[in-house]
Amino acid sequence: MPAPLRWIAPFLFLLFFDVYAFQLVKTVTASLWVTGVYWLLAAFTYVVVFAGVVLGIRLHNNARRMYITAVVFMLFIFKFLLSIFTLADDLVRLLKLAYLWLGSGSSAALPERSAVICMTGLIVSGVPFLAMLHGMARNAYRYKVRNVALPVQNLPDELTGLRIVQISDIHTGSFITDKPIQRAVALINNQQPDLVFFTGDLVNNRASEAAPYLHIFSKIKARYGVFSVLGNHDYGDYVQWPSEQQYRGNFEEMRNNHSALGWNLLLNEHRIINHKGHKIAIIGVENWSASPRFKRYGNLQQAYQNIPSDCAVQLLLSHDPSHWKAEVLPQFPNINATFSGHTHAFQFAIRLFGFKWSPVQLMYKEWVGLYRQQQQCLYVNPGFGFVGYPGRVGYLPEITVFELHRSKV
Repeated sequence: MPAPLRWIAPFLFLLFFDVYAFQLVKTVTASLWVTGVYWLLAAFTYVVVFAGVVLGIRLHNNARRMYITAVVFMLFIFKFLLSIFTLADDLVRLLKLAYLWLGSGSSAALPERSAVICMTGLIVSGVPFLAMLHGMARNAYRYKVRNVALPVQNLPDELTGLRIVQISDIHTGSFITDKPIQRAVALINNQQPDLVFFTGDLVNNRASEAAPYLHIFSKIKARYGVFSVLGNHDYGDYVQWPSEQQYRGNFEEMRNNHSALGWNLLLNEHRIINHKGHKIAIIGVENWSASPRFKRYGNLQQAYQNIPSDCAVQLLLSHDPSHWKAEVLPQFPNINATFSGHTHAFQFAIRLFGFKWSPVQLMYKEWVGLYRQQQQCLYVNPGFGFVGYPGRVGYLPEITVFELHRSKV
């Protein structure tokens, strides 16, 4: 079958999908304006899918491609939810029809659609769509400072109040402007941190994506410096490189990026700092995940070697939070706190009256915020940047400020 013909069936399915979902919309309103907007957006989806999938056209501008893809995805979710309610209404109508047939013993007309079900479906389907639209328009660069008291067992009095700022998952390849980034860096410096930790994913795919922003992030200052590790996106593993040499060259450029920033990149190693007469071990591992979907580069055993026994505090930077339960807790009981990112809180979460839920929970039990087991803590930062969907719902991009205090347990 010729290549263009094999796409006829999928496009006919998309058309059926749109027509079916539209039954709910037209039950709620007969407005020609609403009808026009609905089918205009449907046509937009067909054009994008045809250009990208059938013709193989890809925009060179990563930001435009990202926003267009996000809109198409949001429209799909919207119409998928509409279809679920349309199907539910059809099932109710069929049950009513069967009841009429059994009751009268003669044929009966299919009942009209339920205005209540249709209106409920439109509202329920519209809420996530509008939330994601708002998340794109307002929340992508709306940085939030979150203060966290970090409990440490047997913490010396002199280390109480030590301030650590964590940022994670910058994803410079997604940015379309640098002004908010400059404000965020000023916000970080306003916290007057003793230490700054960056827990991986400086870029989306290529080390070169960071180049336009190096001069901004290099302005981050802390008393004892900025310490960083690599995330799964930093290795260039999601790019089809023409040669092994270019792949390795990309990784070398990534290392050079951290050097240009003035950051202390920890590649399965540690550093010791002294604060008011007490030693603090800062341990950094390359990307390590409990999931087989991600390559393992991390070696905590290597990073941990020769740490002085008289360190008052041991702090671990590890991009993927699944590392904590898989290896840190069972094998490294002296590590007081692990700092991670990676999950982005899925950039979509529901938070109501203390309740929180995100689809990322299907993959990560520890997906955002502070977790504690015995005397060891994990903090999962929801991320500084974004990837895929250019916005945030539920959790804003975060600058986390920790203050150490002695654990009472």
